[in-house]
Amino acid sequence: MATRSLVHEETFDAPIDEVFTLLITPSAIRAWWGASRAVVLAEEGGMWAAAWGDDEDHPDYMTVTRLENFNPPHGMDQTDYRYYSKDGPLPFEASFTTTYRCTEVEGGTRLSVEQAGFPETHNEFYQGCVQGWKDTFDGIRRYLASRSTD
Repeated sequence: MATRSLVHEETFDAPIDEVFTLLITPSAIRAWWGASRAVVLAEEGGMWAAAWGDDEDHPDYMTVTRLENFNPPHGMDQTDYRYYSKDGPLPFEASFTTTYRCTEVEGGTRLSVEQAGFPETHNEFYQGCVQGWKDTFDGIRRYLASRSTD
């Protein structure tokens, strides 16, 4: 099956350690991604999980991944995705990988995210994820701004 990737990257006015840490800290993940709950075992071969929805016993959505190439504060990969939706499974088979890279640049940190494994079919789902990463980075920006005013 032919697949494609999407890449989203932006520069944040924050040190590299702070940007990387928000990717693996459950309270931060809840804040910038709007998750109801998050659990992270932040280490090589560890796990990253987030759930959305008011009912803890029956979440609306849940994503669980394995952490690979864990290299704080420069990056990590999320692999071995497990996805749950109360509306049912994804409408296709996929093996997603998400690569996060943090790079120090003048004025802050460049965060790059590449999500790979989208089937070339199902363009609506792909476009939803493109918008989702834009929204996610907006959430990260708001989170960092709220931290600077604390």
